[in-house]
Amino acid sequence: MSTGTQTETFDSLYSLLLSFRPPLLHPPKPKDTSLTDRISSLRLHPAIEAGLHILNYDLPSAHFLLRKMQSLPAQEGMFLHGVLHRIEGDYPNARAWYSDVSDTDIMAYVWGQKGEGTEGGKACGFVYDVEKLDQRVKQGVKGVRVEREQERLEEESKRELAMIMDYCRQRIGLDEWEDARGAYVENSEKIKTAGQGQTTGTETRTF
Repeated sequence: MSTGTQTETFDSLYSLLLSFRPPLLHPPKPKDTSLTDRISSLRLHPAIEAGLHILNYDLPSAHFLLRKMQSLPAQEGMFLHGVLHRIEGDYPNARAWYSDVSDTDIMAYVWGQKGEGTEGGKACGFVYDVEKLDQRVKQGVKGVRVEREQERLEEESKRELAMIMDYCRQRIGLDEWEDARGAYVENSEKIKTAGQGQTTGTETRTF
């Protein structure tokens, strides 16, 4: 059950994480390793916990949770899975996850309407913009234009994550989850087939 203390603890931790530079390009390590246990100890819904880990640049901890929420109705986990791969620099995989939740309520909440995760949509366009910036950075391109573009995309990344977290908080709440297995879902046939394809070399999506 959620308590006033639980909410206050979440709010203070969440505010701290939002004060960090927004995750955009692949982070080398968590911003603050001491926060991993603090986040986990809240015993929140796994999607909310994963979102907090992402804000702390702790992608392995987030991925551990998100791999158990890869199919509908776990739209929150699927969306965050796309965000995680965007930050990792795995842009094709990120776009695949954005597309998978394109017609969900969370996509509409975060990006204005359903359908924005597919080719031509705002969310998908954002991923392409990040990919272009990443290419420039890796090529050693510098200057005011690159810096301003990175600042713009970092703010958009922060907005996107904050909107996802806001949606999760409204829909799921901050109650403690004694057994997180209730939030996990069985992989759809599409995901199972893709996973099998990886082992045979016919599927490039790495989840």
